[in-house]
Amino acid sequence: MADFEGEARASGKRANTKVANRRAILAAARRVFAMIGYEATTVRDIIRATELASGTFYNYFKSKEEVFQAIAEDSTYRFRAHLSDVRARTNSLEDYIEHAFRAYFSFIAEENEEAIKAGAPHIALMGVRVDTPEMLAVAEEIRADLERSLSGDAAVGLDLEYLTAAAIGIAREMGDCMLQRRPVDVEGAARFASGLVLAGGRAMMSR
Repeated sequence: MADFEGEARASGKRANTKVANRRAILAAARRVFAMIGYEATTVRDIIRATELASGTFYNYFKSKEEVFQAIAEDSTYRFRAHLSDVRARTNSLEDYIEHAFRAYFSFIAEENEEAIKAGAPHIALMGVRVDTPEMLAVAEEIRADLERSLSGDAAVGLDLEYLTAAAIGIAREMGDCMLQRRPVDVEGAARFASGLVLAGGRAMMSR
């Protein structure tokens, strides 16, 4: 019995160490990417920003590209909680779109707050794959939210897949642009993006 308990504790400790090491690598990579830019960053830069050995890094990731994708997926996962909050607080299409854009722009501004204060580059996510499970789940949630926000008659002639893709594309492109401007204007970006999408949606519904 004692041997079994000892093995269980050792197994639990190894699992916790793995989780801690992975988190340490992602946290370090996020800082390095933000401070010197993705293109300039090397795996060695990321390792130096941790207290881990180079061999430990390669137990978790093969390249900086894999680390970058992991950061993006982790961010996407955490953003889903904000999207759920928007869903619970809004009743109309107009409110949902405006609050969803504001939630996203606020989220990425907070994610890059340290780099912005230091006057360093931010983490641009334009190259992030959009076919990962987390990204696909977010897209499906947004499409379902848009469908719920529209009455049956209002949705006639409006392609929800195109609308979803347009909203996500605008958020990604405008978010990157917003982070490059000083001061970072979350409210201005949210108003512009929501106005653009709503105007386009109304134009399509009136045709």
